[in-house]
Amino acid sequence: MRSTPDGYTISFGHLGTHVFNGAIYPLTFNLLIDLEPVAMLPSNPMVIVSKNDLPAKTLKEFIAWVKQNSGRVSAGTAGAGSGSHIGGVYFENITGVKLQYVPYRGTGPALNDLMAGQIDLMIDQTSNSINQIRFGKIRAYAVTDQKRVPTADDIPTVDEAGLPGFYMTLWSGMWVPKGTPKAAITKLNAAVVEALADPSVRERFAQLGLEVPPRASQTPEALAGHHKAEIAKWWPIIKDRNIRAD
Repeated sequence: MRSTPDGYTISFGHLGTHVFNGAIYPLTFNLLIDLEPVAMLPSNPMVIVSKNDLPAKTLKEFIAWVKQNSGRVSAGTAGAGSGSHIGGVYFENITGVKLQYVPYRGTGPALNDLMAGQIDLMIDQTSNSINQIRFGKIRAYAVTDQKRVPTADDIPTVDEAGLPGFYMTLWSGMWVPKGTPKAAITKLNAAVVEALADPSVRERFAQLGLEVPPRASQTPEALAGHHKAEIAKWWPIIKDRNIRAD
């Protein structure tokens, strides 16, 4: 943030660092004003997953089961303010249920306990859960996006499965310090666009369950607009629950 704005110091960030953190921590800088956007990077939709021995087989059945057991259903998270935690809060707000959160030191350990049946559910990054879903170690109900993940196209979207509008994507972006010359931003953006057009790069991202943004969304202006919209969406949810870091 305080580096010389010469185009040689670049920051990578995502929904957690550049949106959630602004509502959770007392930052000494403004996320929208003190950074210059460069480009949107591949995004990672979340997926609603549960342990295998849950009786629900579809998302509608899952929501009904959670409502029947409201207050007793355990949801694994990577800690207060993590994507899995705020995804759970968003799920509570939309469905009217109450979850019991079980914090872990990351979603990896939480996923292990989910596979072992120690917790009931998670709202996890698709890239983190995709292999366990593929091998049948956990059950997936829906991806939290408007379109299916190409490498896991048997998992319906939330719109298709019965929870329309429940969108949450762990998007990523690139920024530079405020005041960086426009020419430097343009050159960096062109490099990102070129990399994201490479077939081998796109294939690798797809294998990981990551989605490359459309060409029109790879501009600095697109990142700035999306960043602002995401803050407007998530900050009220976080502040309403008074979520603070552990």
